[in-house]
Amino acid sequence: MENSDSRIEVVLLACGSFNPITNMHLRLFELGRDYLNDTGKYKVVKGIFSPVGDAYKKKGLISARHRVTMAQLATESSDWVGVDDWESSQKEWQETVKVLRYHRQKLNHSYSTNNFDEAASLSKPGRKRKREAGGRLPVRRNQPSPETKGVPQLKLLCGTDILESFAIPNLWKPEDISEILTDYGMVCITRPGTQAQKFIYESDLLWNHKEDIHLVEELFADDISATKIRRALRRQRSIRYLVPDGVLAYIEKHKLYTAESEDQNSGVILAPLQRYMKESKRP
Repeated sequence: MENSDSRIEVVLLACGSFNPITNMHLRLFELGRDYLNDTGKYKVVKGIFSPVGDAYKKKGLISARHRVTMAQLATESSDWVGVDDWESSQKEWQETVKVLRYHRQKLNHSYSTNNFDEAASLSKPGRKRKREAGGRLPVRRNQPSPETKGVPQLKLLCGTDILESFAIPNLWKPEDISEILTDYGMVCITRPGTQAQKFIYESDLLWNHKEDIHLVEELFADDISATKIRRALRRQRSIRYLVPDGVLAYIEKHKLYTAESEDQNSGVILAPLQRYMKESKRP
C-alpha cells in the first residue's frame, strides 16, 4: 500500500431523486469509500448527496424541498457525508455533467488559495457561498491533476441502474458520458445478480473508458428501493429500518407518498427525453 500522505483525496458525489432517501443510498457512500481507500491510491474525504430538481419531471417525484430535508435528516449523524441543494434549487433540469462541473469548480474555489480553514468548512452542509448571477459558479471542464495540492478529485457515485441507463436512447448525450468518465470517473456499486461487467463490454463507449469505471460489489444482498418504499407507504405498510428514523418521522409528519403524489408528473415526458428528442429533430 502506498504511503497515506501520497494518496489522492477524493470527493464522492451522488446525484438522483432520493425519493425518499433510503439506508441503501447511505450504504453506497460507505461501500465506495471502503473500496477506494483499500486501493491504497485514494483517500475519500467527503461525500455529497445532490437531489435532482423538480423540473426533472419524474413520475411520483415529490417536492425537492421535502427530498432535500429528508436527505439532511439522513446524513445528520455522518461526519463526512452531507447534502448540497444547488441542483435541486435550479428552475431547469440540470444534466449530471453540469452538476459535476459545478462541484468541481466549487472545490477549486475553496482550495485554490490553500486556505485550509475555508477548505475544512466544506464538510459543513448548507454553508452559504457567493455565486455569480444566475446562481452559478464559473465552470471549468477539466479536472485538475492529482498533483494540484489540496484539491480533491471528484467522482460520480452511483448504482448499476445509472450505468445501465446510459443505453436508454435520448436519456444521456454520448459526449456527456464521455466527459463524466474522462474528467471525473465513476464508482458504481453493483448488486448480486447484476451484469455490470457484461454491460460495459457490450458498449464501445463504456469499454473505451473501462479504466475510469470502478465496480464495487455489494456483498450483502438488499433489494431496498425508493419505488418499493413508496409502494409500501401507499399500502400503509411499515418501512421502519429501511429508511433512517428521522426520515420516517418526517414522512409520517408531512403525510408524504400517497396515491395522489405517485400520480405527480403522470403522462409527462422526462426532462432529458424532452430536451434531447427536440435537439435530435433540429436540422
